[in-house]
Amino acid sequence: MTRENLWKSYSEKEKKQIFKFAEEYKSYLNAAKTEREFVTITEKELIENGFTDINKKKTLKKGDKVYYNNRDKNIVAVIIGKDIKSGINMIVSHVDSPRLDLKPNPIKEDEEFALLNTHYYGGIKKYQWAATPLALHGVVYLKDGKKVTLAIGEDENDPVFSVPDLLPHLAHKIQDDRKARETIQGEELKLLFGNMPVNDKNVKQQTKQMIMDKLKKDYGIEEDDFFTAELEIVPAGKLRDVGLDRSMIGGYGQDDRICAYTSLRAIYEVKNPEKTAMVYLTDKEEVGSEGSTSLKATLPELIIGKMLSMTEKNYNDQILRETLWNSKALSSDVTAAMNPVFKAVHDGENVARLSYGLAFAKYTGSRGKVSANDADAEYLQEIRQLFEKNKIKYQAGGFGKVDEGGGGTVAKYLAHYGIKTVDAGPAVLSMHSLFEISSKADLYETYRAYRVFFDLK
Repeated sequence: MTRENLWKSYSEKEKKQIFKFAEEYKSYLNAAKTEREFVTITEKELIENGFTDINKKKTLKKGDKVYYNNRDKNIVAVIIGKDIKSGINMIVSHVDSPRLDLKPNPIKEDEEFALLNTHYYGGIKKYQWAATPLALHGVVYLKDGKKVTLAIGEDENDPVFSVPDLLPHLAHKIQDDRKARETIQGEELKLLFGNMPVNDKNVKQQTKQMIMDKLKKDYGIEEDDFFTAELEIVPAGKLRDVGLDRSMIGGYGQDDRICAYTSLRAIYEVKNPEKTAMVYLTDKEEVGSEGSTSLKATLPELIIGKMLSMTEKNYNDQILRETLWNSKALSSDVTAAMNPVFKAVHDGENVARLSYGLAFAKYTGSRGKVSANDADAEYLQEIRQLFEKNKIKYQAGGFGKVDEGGGGTVAKYLAHYGIKTVDAGPAVLSMHSLFEISSKADLYETYRAYRVFFDLK
């Protein structure tokens, strides 16, 4: 395992390679601020790398590269190995991130402001979302069936949106005695959407009317169309280098798109694997993996069953169950890095550190290992031997001190099928914030580790 900061051992040539990789990563995430956008971009890239929609195939053979797009919210990429039944090497990440969603009836007027009603998605510190520039992304279906795609607030000429905060001069009675998580309350997450009224005395809500008129003119959207909309509020702006040495990356959505990106880059380099290789990008992890695009859904059975039915003459459900049981996975999610300001929440001997490589978590979960997958020693030994052989930089870490708190991943849902599973991803600072921070060294070493994992026998 890594025992010191990786930057100490890199040559200048390696540093240049790492920095180049980081630029490509930043560009990808800048264009993919939501799970839908990530899937759309990834599908195009899969096709460019020789992958075919599995629904266009009738049979499969060794070396075939296929993908499955599930409702534009999650996507699975596969390279067929020698014998699918012997098990699949899969890397599973999620592409949803904490955010604000719009309510079904989002637009209201108050004090001549047009406001958007929101409901937060996932675990956030609500106060972080106030008094900061925000962007609106998503899709809306119009009454005539037309699909409108929005991404407002990313171009430098776009307007942005913001949740108004209370000035410190007047916050004493309203906010100062609130607990930190309630400094801004859920119903106070109202988005400023306009302040210009129409000049029509016959209209009761003149500012709202101005906004609705503009939505109709620019996008064809009417108020009833919000019923069929899927609109998300995310931080406006791009990922940035952090630190005078540019060793870190700051920005939104790195939990967990840093793992999704590196796993994709890894599978693109796999050629004729002995074991079937799979990258599984799931949705809804941040809300407990609920819904038809999450890992709790039966998509793993559907996609693997489909693959087996296209390769096995006498396919049956038992073959599917045995294939799942023979499979091995990395539950690829980020973990908490040692925070130099809030060290007290960590166990210093059992915490991941920035720039120490891919971080393994034998288990995650809350107190008493509740809701955790506890990876077995035999599987960890397989991983260790593989990584040591290939000189992969990795570390072991935990989420925090015992009884301090905890978090979950999709590992337990993979383990439900009997898949050997361990959590493995880079450590980040400021997780679930609008500006998460990762290490460029960890980004690159995670990619290297995922590439080697596909060679696991």
